[in-house]
Amino acid sequence: MGRATVADIKGRDFSELDKEAKENTENTNKGSNTNKNRNTTTSDSRGRKNRRRQKKTMVVHPVQRLFDACKDVFAHAGTGFVPPPDKIEQLSALLDDIKPVDVGLSPRMSFFSPQAARRAPTITYLHIHECEKFSMGIFCLPPSGVLPLHNHPGMTVFSKLLFGTMHIKSYDWVVGAPSNASAVAEPSQTAQCLEVRLAKVKVDSNLTAPCKTSILYPADGGNMHCFTAVTACAVLDVLGPPYSDAEGRHCTYYLAYPFTKFSGDEQVSIPDEEKNNYAWLQERDKPEDLVVKGALYTGPVIREN
Repeated sequence: MGRATVADIKGRDFSELDKEAKENTENTNKGSNTNKNRNTTTSDSRGRKNRRRQKKTMVVHPVQRLFDACKDVFAHAGTGFVPPPDKIEQLSALLDDIKPVDVGLSPRMSFFSPQAARRAPTITYLHIHECEKFSMGIFCLPPSGVLPLHNHPGMTVFSKLLFGTMHIKSYDWVVGAPSNASAVAEPSQTAQCLEVRLAKVKVDSNLTAPCKTSILYPADGGNMHCFTAVTACAVLDVLGPPYSDAEGRHCTYYLAYPFTKFSGDEQVSIPDEEKNNYAWLQERDKPEDLVVKGALYTGPVIREN
């Protein structure tokens, strides 16, 4: 099958994670409001003065600025949407300036701690916001944590490494290359036919924070990528539009094979010195050892109105 929703990247149904995160946030807010009501002793007139004073000194936090910008940039987002260059620059600049403390994160938090080597490390996802036009969230990876190779169909994605070192390997489909539905393994391999498609490596390197925001597009920029945590790290992702099964934006996982593993199609001619820059990608089911759990985002609250 090889297809899964964004929730499968996170290890659970995304709508369930969203619901849980929202309920936790609402319960926290209710408790906070109850305590405020119990402790309110200020008169209405004094309250009005305080509110006027707050309006004069109010500072919009970075995540709110990012959210407001996303509402503008992705207002007309749909499958295949790419923001204009000035809007891309605007979002990139806002993300470049965001620091871990701005989203309530610290490398000392428990979900960044090293885990037992007997299984793949659990990844934590902090849901910030999602609507039909865009989504915002943070992946928290302990050392050796891996988000397997997957795609972002018809989407523009901004990824900001908040802290740590991460290895990124990404690919783009080779435009005009035939879909090789009958690639045959070399004689040294077990004889088999695999449905594979040719892709070119876009990025294969480590990123260490602080660094610039990475951007991928529907057809280029490394639309299929894999993240591997060299150290504990956190990535703030903005997706526009978000994954949606109903609109055909499924998350698909892939296996990557070296170009030389298969006999190759006669229509594909790659110089020997460049073959390491190409790979055959094969769709796969969600990796069984991938576990992503949802946790409550504890950063500044976003005002949606």
